[in-house]
Amino acid sequence: MLRLNEPSRMREWSRSQRSSGRSIALVPTMGAIHAGHLSLVDLAAEHADCVVVSIFVNPAQFGKGEDLGAYPRDLDRDIELLFDLPVEALFLPAESDLYPGDYSTWVEETSISQGWEGASRPDHFRGVTTIVTRLLLAVEPELLVLGQKDAQQVAVISRMIRDLLLPVEVMVGATVRESDGLALSSRNAYLSGDERGQAVCLFEALSEARRLVSGGEVDPVVVTRHMRERIEREPDARIDYLAALDPITFEPVDTIAGRVMFCLAVHIGRTRLIDNDIVTIQSGGDTV
Repeated sequence: MLRLNEPSRMREWSRSQRSSGRSIALVPTMGAIHAGHLSLVDLAAEHADCVVVSIFVNPAQFGKGEDLGAYPRDLDRDIELLFDLPVEALFLPAESDLYPGDYSTWVEETSISQGWEGASRPDHFRGVTTIVTRLLLAVEPELLVLGQKDAQQVAVISRMIRDLLLPVEVMVGATVRESDGLALSSRNAYLSGDERGQAVCLFEALSEARRLVSGGEVDPVVVTRHMRERIEREPDARIDYLAALDPITFEPVDTIAGRVMFCLAVHIGRTRLIDNDIVTIQSGGDTV
């Protein structure tokens, strides 16, 4: 597994692979590798000849008072977890390489990024789209593999790629969950034992939404009320947002039909967690 630090060397390596007729997939991460990331690597390896994993804790997507300083970092452990997987190159850029002292150029999507995560975390998505653009320019992959748990991020990046005519395909891997349904996240490590037990309320609220829709409920107000009631049973839970949305535009829906995304952000104690589920109502009324 080759380790590359400088963007110019990363690009040179990628171009040498493509000149040999090999396709490249990029799995971008901020480290703190877990089984969710590993599933994205496996997905990438199914669809490309070379897999590149980037590890970079991007300061530009953390807002004031967020957990940049506390964000888990353990490069040796990350490399150990990736070592036996089909990863040909690790891209490990330094902050000074991606954001030199006089850096002044930003990439910003101005529609999908405005609500929900964007409203709760101002400038977050500007940081995301900027760093992803820079990673794409360094790696030059044909395929970018992202996780469904960060659904709005996927939508924003996909729109950016479309609008900027970037020659890369986006592929989305399913959310990987613990046995009780909690979505895997680097931030789960912040939860105390009691908070970890309470955190399952996110998945259970999404499961309640799916149950109600499967039973024929079409009013998003009714569904989200039940979701809210489930979360509010936990003493340390505080809802940031909870909504039924169009999964492409991220606009709220008036009725549950076709494909609807239920998404939520919840503080469990001091830890902020996000999750989502897309429910598809088929013509016969069945849901998937």
